[in-house]
Amino acid sequence: MSTLAVMSLPRHFADWQSRVDARMSVLLPSEDLPAPALSQSMAYSALAPGKRVRPLLCMASALAVGGDPEAALDGACSLEFLHVFSLIHDDLPAIDNDDLRRGRPTNHKVYGEGMAILAGDALFALALKVALTSHAEPAIAHRVGLCLAECAEVLVRGEVLDVLSEGENPDLALVQEIHAMKTGALLGCACEMGGRLGGANEAQAASLRAYGQHLGLAFQIADDVLNETGNEEQLGKASGSDRARGKQTYVAVMGVDGARAAAEREISAALAALDDMPGETDTLRTFARYVIDRQH
Repeated sequence: MSTLAVMSLPRHFADWQSRVDARMSVLLPSEDLPAPALSQSMAYSALAPGKRVRPLLCMASALAVGGDPEAALDGACSLEFLHVFSLIHDDLPAIDNDDLRRGRPTNHKVYGEGMAILAGDALFALALKVALTSHAEPAIAHRVGLCLAECAEVLVRGEVLDVLSEGENPDLALVQEIHAMKTGALLGCACEMGGRLGGANEAQAASLRAYGQHLGLAFQIADDVLNETGNEEQLGKASGSDRARGKQTYVAVMGVDGARAAAEREISAALAALDDMPGETDTLRTFARYVIDRQH
């Protein structure tokens, strides 16, 4: 699978990625169930090579509050299922009409539009089920499931704004709102969930959410820059596609250099949110630098 090898990252990341992939394979529905094509379509996208950013952040956030990253494993998988649901639907002809995702044909290109829609729906349901059973204490599992559900609603609203604003004049406030509701919300949720599964109190959970929200904006800004400056081999999808569709991006508003400076500001804010964490935060701090320095 694709690993986070652009820069020196903690060695345990590769192990965590493998643990997430193995656990997702167990949690995904069997092909022995009725309508095996649905299971195949879900697995095709969920187990595709990828960086597993959201699961890794979830597990690292458990570590940051002094917890066991393994305790956050199911929460981590639920986040990846939610993320993949959004990718499958985003790639559909009615929305972004993308042919490539993670270096191979998008789900609807392989299984058809109808099956892709249903696979996304099923992954959304699976994400909620896994989140709601991710901890032995019902109160914690409830908070984790609620976090994921609220994030999903915000994520969809952000996607609606993204779709409706295509072709409009670039607007910084709109760009910030869209990406705060999409990438910022999901990464914020990932960090809060990991913290709660690792034993965070309310203040620590809020700080981790803030870290993730700022990191999410930086991640999206870096994506905007890469979409403009990268190539298809690096990105695993067509480069320049955002500009071609007239999407609201940081690059469209402030240019490549301005966008890079904005990403640095978001990273500084993210790191500041970790100052009072009781556990090991080096993993989250190193990950923040990866967001800026990555090439895909």
